Amino acid sequence: MVAKLLHLSCSPRADSESSAGARVFLDGFRQARPDWDLDVVDLWRERLPEFSGPIVEAKYARMKAESFNDAQRDSFAEAERMAMRFSLAERVLISAPMWNFGIPYKLKQWFDIVIQPGLTFHFDPVQGYFPLLKDRPTVVILASGSDFATGMNRGRIDMATPYLREALRFIGVSNVRFVPIGPTAGAAEPVRAARETAHRRLAQMGKHF
Repeated sequence: MVAKLLHLSCSPRADSESSAGARVFLDGFRQARPDWDLDVVDLWRERLPEFSGPIVEAKYARMKAESFNDAQRDSFAEAERMAMRFSLAERVLISAPMWNFGIPYKLKQWFDIVIQPGLTFHFDPVQGYFPLLKDRPTVVILASGSDFATGMNRGRIDMATPYLREALRFIGVSNVRFVPIGPTAGAAEPVRAARETAHRRLAQMGKHF
């Protein structure tokens, strides 16, 4: 079986800073691993099921060890398909903008769909929660209008990084490196410097990923 890198592309803009950073990373990766497959999950082009109705009912049926009806089975199959694409990847790249200090709603929707009992995690009433996916090297490119590399920025806080770290850890992925790109707005010189610094780092990471 050919090894696979899965890329969760989370910006609706092809010319966004997170998308540009992903291209730099992938250029380096392809040079180093030309025999690998690249599976791109563009969250703005993929059909993501709404997390309502049968799929919610399926989640609670699964938690109660109840059988699915036909609608629940069909809805849960979509979650299984999405989780399977992720689980089959030996490496993962996530490129996303920061929206209102958090992640785009499409990425949150993806997590809501794949974080399912018996699919990506297990719950034991005595011992608690256990991840079901194996760990794998993962890189997260996170572009933000402000520079959050040193923490809070003018009273604003990065809530995207801790959410992504915890959501991935919950399903079994702890080997995660974050590459911030910021500021992406404001005076031209800090924006250019931030972009160039991030791109140099991403080019090297891609070659050794």
